[in-house]
Amino acid sequence: MTSPKPLAGIRVLELARILAGPWCGQNLADLGADVVKVERPGAGDDTRSWGPPFVEAEAGGDLSAGYYHATNRGKRSITVEMDTPEGQATIRRLASKADILLENFKVGGLKKYGLDYASLSALNPRLIYCSVTGFGQDGPYAHRGGYDFMIQGMSGIMSITGEPEGEPMKTAVAFADVFTGMYATTAVLAALQGRQNTGRGCHIDMALFDTQIAVMGNQAMIQLLTGAPPPRFGNAHSSVVPYQVFPTSDGHIVIACGNDGQFRRLCGVLGTVWADDERYATNPARIVHRGTLIPLLMAETAKWTKADLLAAFEREVVPAGPINTLPEVFADPQVIHRRMTFDLDEPAAKGGKVPTLRGPIVVDGEPMVGRTASPGLGQHTDEVLADPNWS
Repeated sequence: MTSPKPLAGIRVLELARILAGPWCGQNLADLGADVVKVERPGAGDDTRSWGPPFVEAEAGGDLSAGYYHATNRGKRSITVEMDTPEGQATIRRLASKADILLENFKVGGLKKYGLDYASLSALNPRLIYCSVTGFGQDGPYAHRGGYDFMIQGMSGIMSITGEPEGEPMKTAVAFADVFTGMYATTAVLAALQGRQNTGRGCHIDMALFDTQIAVMGNQAMIQLLTGAPPPRFGNAHSSVVPYQVFPTSDGHIVIACGNDGQFRRLCGVLGTVWADDERYATNPARIVHRGTLIPLLMAETAKWTKADLLAAFEREVVPAGPINTLPEVFADPQVIHRRMTFDLDEPAAKGGKVPTLRGPIVVDGEPMVGRTASPGLGQHTDEVLADPNWS
C-alpha cells in the first residue's frame, strides 16, 4: 500500500493564474496537497487559450492549451464571480478552512474585495498567504504588472545570455516565472513548519524581479567583486575552461571540465600534451589563454564522430554529453528509466489520456506527481463547495 504523500491533508486555495503562482500550486499538488484553483467563469486561467497545441477532446473541440496543462495537474477547479458579494463570501468561507492561499493579483487588488491578508488572517489566523507579484508589495515599482520577458530584461540575465556579438537573449523557458514558483513553494513549506512552532500563519511576499536577481548567483558576484559587468560568452563559461560547445565531424557536443584533472584526462583522450603546458595546466591559466586553447581543442574534437568521442570521454570520466532535441530527450534510456513522462487518465480527452512531465522529486522511491489531469473550467465547483473539508 502506497504511503500518504508528504502534504496529504493540506488544503491550498489558489487564486492565481498564468505561471508563477500555478507552478507553486502544482508543486504542492504533486506533493499531495488538495489544491483548489479558483477561476473566472467563462474564460478561466489565461493559459487555457495559450495555444496551439491544445489537448484534443474525445467529443470534438479541446480541453485547453498544452501550456495550461503544463502547470495545473493534480488540482480541482471551481468558478467564482469574485467581484460579487456572493463570490467574495465563497472565497472567505474557503479561506477560513485553507492552510495556504496563493494569489498573484496586483498589489492591493484583493483588498477592495476584503480578500487581502489582513482580512483573511482575521478569519483564519493559521492561514499562510502567499502573494506573487512582479515587483513585490512595496517599493517604487510595486504598482507595476510583471511579465517574465520584461523581468528577464530588467534583471540582467539577458545582458549575459547570447553570443558576444549578438543581441541579448532571453531563455526559452519562462525562467523568472518558474523560479518564482519554486521559491514560493519553498517559502510556503517553510511557513508550514514555522506554523508548527507559533500556531500562526504569515504573509509571504514573492516578487519575480527579486527572484530573477537572486538566481544570478556567480554572475552577480563578478559584478559585486570587480565592479565590472560580466560579458556575454555565448555557450562558453566566464570562470571555467573548457566548458562549452565543441564541434565533431557529425555535429556538436558539450564538454564541461570542472577541474584540472578532468582537463588532463581530456587531453589524454585527444592525444595532446596541453595539460603540461603552463598556459593551460590550471583553470586560471586556461581562462587567460582561452583564445589560443579553444581553437586547438576544436580542431581535435572535429576529427571525431559524436558517438566515438562521447564514448571515449565516458571511459576516461571526462564530463561531456550530447545536445539533444526534445524527441531525443524523451527517447533517452535514463529519462525512460526515471519515468519523467506520464500519461494521466482523462476520459474527456481524445484517447482517454493527457501526457505530462513529472516533477523531479522522488520520496522513498515514489515520484511525486499529481495523478489527475489538469481540471476543466469549474469542473469541481459543486464537489468542492459540498466537501466537508472545505465547509
